[in-house]
Amino acid sequence: MPRLGRTLAARILVAVLGIVVATLAVGFALFARLTSQQADTRAIEQASGIAVTLGRVPQVARAVSDGDPGHVLPALGEQVRASTGASYVVIIDRTGRRYSHPNPALVGQRIEEPVVALDGQVHTGIDEGSLGRSANARAPIVDAAGRPVGEVSVGILESEVGVRLNAEVLDIALYAGIALALGVAASLLLARAIKRVTFGVEPAEIVALMQEREAMLHGIREGVLAVDAKGAINVLNDEARRLLGIDSTGIGQRVEEVIPDGRLRRIVTGEVGGVDLVAVTDEHLLVLNRMPVLVGGRNVGWVVTIRDRTELEALVRQLDSVEGLSTALRAQEHEFSNRLHVLSVLLELGEVEEAMRYSRELQAETVLVSEEIRARVGSPVVAALLLAKTTVAAERDVVVRLDPTSRLEAGRDEELPLVTVLGNLIDNAVDAVADDPRTVGTHPRGEVVVRLWGTTDTLELTVSDSGPGIPEDRLADVFLDGYSTKAPRGAMRRGVGLALVHRLVTRAGGTISATSAAGATFEVHLPLHVRQGAP
Repeated sequence: MPRLGRTLAARILVAVLGIVVATLAVGFALFARLTSQQADTRAIEQASGIAVTLGRVPQVARAVSDGDPGHVLPALGEQVRASTGASYVVIIDRTGRRYSHPNPALVGQRIEEPVVALDGQVHTGIDEGSLGRSANARAPIVDAAGRPVGEVSVGILESEVGVRLNAEVLDIALYAGIALALGVAASLLLARAIKRVTFGVEPAEIVALMQEREAMLHGIREGVLAVDAKGAINVLNDEARRLLGIDSTGIGQRVEEVIPDGRLRRIVTGEVGGVDLVAVTDEHLLVLNRMPVLVGGRNVGWVVTIRDRTELEALVRQLDSVEGLSTALRAQEHEFSNRLHVLSVLLELGEVEEAMRYSRELQAETVLVSEEIRARVGSPVVAALLLAKTTVAAERDVVVRLDPTSRLEAGRDEELPLVTVLGNLIDNAVDAVADDPRTVGTHPRGEVVVRLWGTTDTLELTVSDSGPGIPEDRLADVFLDGYSTKAPRGAMRRGVGLALVHRLVTRAGGTISATSAAGATFEVHLPLHVRQGAP
């Protein structure tokens, strides 16, 4: 069994009982003090009434003035004391001589203190007399002429006040017992409610769990975001804060307050469901998984894990591009082998002129495309990209050609994401044409037309294809993270390319739009940054 104070119930019980006992002790002390003060006040008023009444009796004044020759005052004082319940009734003359006293041995002796009531006033207070501490009242004894001839001292011992207080102790004890019982019951109910909320975990275990959780959450390289059933964030580690771009602590805030509207927020809130969902931010490509949290059969919220796949996705796409180029090079190697085989046979047959004519045709065919691109595109990087995409597309039986009206001077694509944007748009267009089931068996399967045009302040880019196009009701969705009509290819995720293109164009201050008449057409407008010294 756990020792007292180890369990949550024991701690709450001890704390509540301590509070109740301390409160009762303070309350009892205040009650005793107030009761004692009230009892003293009542005793003083009672003593004053007895003293004043007895001091105004004419027979008492005459007996005091004559020296009480008949010795009636001792009996009178004792009679008054017994009938009123006073502790003592002392009749004193002007000289301080006692004529009555509960202790007969003191009758006839003088008091030590002065006779204060000779001033005609009633004097009250608490006295330390020969019989003990008492509430005392001294009233003057006046004769027929109204002159003070002595005083009556009436007292009620403090023991009488204590008797009155003790009479109420049972009520106080009953109240204290009820309060303690209620405290015990309340502490047990409170402990039970708290343990139900904390799923039976003790305080020491909660501390250990918190330390382990903090060490784990801030030590892993994946982002973790936990939201309670009300939509407020209660866990947010450093990696999640970095990937989501949250500057504040985020704890206690709602998801809508820290994550802007978009696909990322809809994944976190559960509006978009699925496994390994992709979201693209301005800096990262994220993969998110959202799982509900069930504790004791109750849904207490959900946890979102966030992985940064920016570098990995870039490597996958680069690898896919290299693989495509390798395939194209192998195909070209095979084609060149066939052509060389033709030339070899022509030479063996002695058809030298025919071999020379065939060689000139091959050279013209290869140079024509390259020269056409170089004549219209001054940027070597963009020209090389167009040549590579043309070669790769040709292996898929798709023609990629440059619009004759294209003009792009060298140096005008500096600091622009032109290569990434153009490469993604051409890849999507080639995929759409090559995968079009309507063109199976045709040669070529279709074409992709690229137009580049640079004005004084804007670069215009248009990529059109002859594929099936985009449904009119989905034109607004093509730039959303995760939207794609194509099946995943290997580890490369679909629905990312156009989302990246849209963010790159937007960050560069440009615009991008999609239309679908005969096939799909993407138009991009980018503001130009002319390089210093460029022709």
